[in-house]
Amino acid sequence: MKKLTVVVGVVAAFALAGTGVFFWNGSSSQKAAAPAPRGDQRVVGVTAAKASKQSVPIRLESLGTVTTMASVAIKARVDSEIVAVKFEDGARVKQGDVLFVLDSRAIESEIKRVQAVITGAEAQFEQASRDVERYADLVTKNATTVVTLNNAQTQVNISRATADSNRATLEGLRVQLSFCTIRAPISGRISMANVKAGNIARQADTAPLATINQLAPIYVSFTVPQRSLPDVRAAISAETASLRAVVPGADAPETGQVTMVENTVDPATGMATVRATMPNPNEVLWPGTLVNTALTLRAESRITIPATALQLSQAGSFVFVIKDNVATVRPVKIERTVDGVSVVESGIAEGDVVVTDGQLLLSNGTRVTIRGGGAGKAES
Repeated sequence: MKKLTVVVGVVAAFALAGTGVFFWNGSSSQKAAAPAPRGDQRVVGVTAAKASKQSVPIRLESLGTVTTMASVAIKARVDSEIVAVKFEDGARVKQGDVLFVLDSRAIESEIKRVQAVITGAEAQFEQASRDVERYADLVTKNATTVVTLNNAQTQVNISRATADSNRATLEGLRVQLSFCTIRAPISGRISMANVKAGNIARQADTAPLATINQLAPIYVSFTVPQRSLPDVRAAISAETASLRAVVPGADAPETGQVTMVENTVDPATGMATVRATMPNPNEVLWPGTLVNTALTLRAESRITIPATALQLSQAGSFVFVIKDNVATVRPVKIERTVDGVSVVESGIAEGDVVVTDGQLLLSNGTRVTIRGGGAGKAES
């Protein structure tokens, strides 16, 4: 019985071993029969554009400051009470507009007094002149002395001098009377009035009654490196030096022409101050405002690509160039970027098709299809 049990156990063990070998071989054969995975055959849709030659401006960008062409502090030239303020705070004023009216009654009364003195002096002059004529006739007849004639001539001179002196005084009083009506010496925008009606305006006051700033046209001053001075001066001579100034937050830039370069370079910074005149018809530029400036010197014809085509890596800038519907990585050197267009120094030839959108899905050698046909056929 024991022998029979042993024989049955041995047979079962061989049967299990055979079954295991069968399954292992079957699994191995299936693995060997499975096809090897193929390469990445995916096609990525991208947007592309052709490198083209176009005129690109050469610009110098800087931070500028807006300054007025003229700023006038309004002050009183006579001591008097302010009767009226004829403008609204912050309003536009034109040259000649009445700003302040001062009390002029004291000056007007003095004018009347001097006019009366002049009238009296002129009457004395006429009387003395008649006396001279009469005494001159009497002297020829030996009816009076020469001394009497001389005294009459002296009275003529005195009355004439009195009249002339008071005429000069009258002219000065009329000038002072004109100071009682304070007018705008320039056109521009006026500040708030520092004094109101009823206050006393004095010549010795240090604070102005108000200030007028000319806003149109207006200046924008900025600095450029000394190495750029020859190009800036050449552009000014050729009348191509235009400036674009943008106030942070403003929608539209203001444009103008460069009109002056400072005659010295700051030795501490190596920068030279440049000033442009801006028409500023809508008063977008405000005195004291900091603005972003872009000075256009000239335009040059260069090979360009859209700035969106540029990619960065540790090795530098590169783009994906499409040829035979395959994207290939190509290193490029960019000279500058202006208005969304990058000027190519090397690495790209005119007519090359570069990827402008979809680069994140690409690697070197990826097959692509151009969406929308914006760059035409990407064939060699």
